[in-house]
Amino acid sequence: MRVPGAGSLSLEGQSPASPIILPDVGLLLQSQVIQLGAKTTEGELVELVAIPWFQIVAELIKNPTLAHQISPRMWEEIVAGAYERAKFDEVILTPRSGDLGRDVIAIKRGLGTIRVIDQVKAFGPSHLVTADDVRALFGVLEMDNAAMGFLTTTSDFAPRLKEDKLIKPWIGNKLGLINGVELIARLQVLAKR
Repeated sequence: MRVPGAGSLSLEGQSPASPIILPDVGLLLQSQVIQLGAKTTEGELVELVAIPWFQIVAELIKNPTLAHQISPRMWEEIVAGAYERAKFDEVILTPRSGDLGRDVIAIKRGLGTIRVIDQVKAFGPSHLVTADDVRALFGVLEMDNAAMGFLTTTSDFAPRLKEDKLIKPWIGNKLGLINGVELIARLQVLAKR
């Protein structure tokens, strides 16, 4: 089945074995980029990264503009797969709606437990993430009581956003801002593990 239209990679309604063709690159994919397991009160546990995840990352490295043709939900799956590849102990992909501003929840256990939330913004290249978008993440962090929150975008952040006096003090210790270029670089590293 050929998925019609650029930006149309929604996999809703496809069975795990249904192949789709990624627009503009002709890459045959299975309908799942991650394998989901048990349901939790917050979403579904990510069990493993499927082969198409690696194929998509390889294509993104060759052609970063492909990022803007991937559906928002598939981006949430790709980012969830990145946390699984980064060896988090528990990765949860939240539901499509009612996620309380958290698209991915990742938990790392050791001497203590670190809980990270990620809000994924699949924006086109001219749609920049605003300071208000980032400030909204602070409310989500407070409600969730997570150790750190990431705002990951396929686009970029508004000019001077990282200099905002309410945002700047939190970058790096409680807040991570990942733009499209950094996202693809991170995926490339994780795909090699």
